[in-house]
Amino acid sequence: MPRLMLTDERWGILYKAMLSSGRIYDKPADRITIEGILYRMRTGLPKLVDHYTDMD
Repeated sequence: MPRLMLTDERWGILYKAMLSSGRIYDKPADRITIEGILYRMRTGLPKLVDHYTDMD
């Protein structure tokens, strides 16, 4: 399984669209964040909300 799903070409297109919408700022971690979202969508990782919110 490849570590990155987006090719540099596709990332460039998406990045330009995101910048023009004003929704992101030029941060180095933007691509990793998007890759993480795609990974979660691809693998169907379950939510662990209860695990992280119930810290009593």
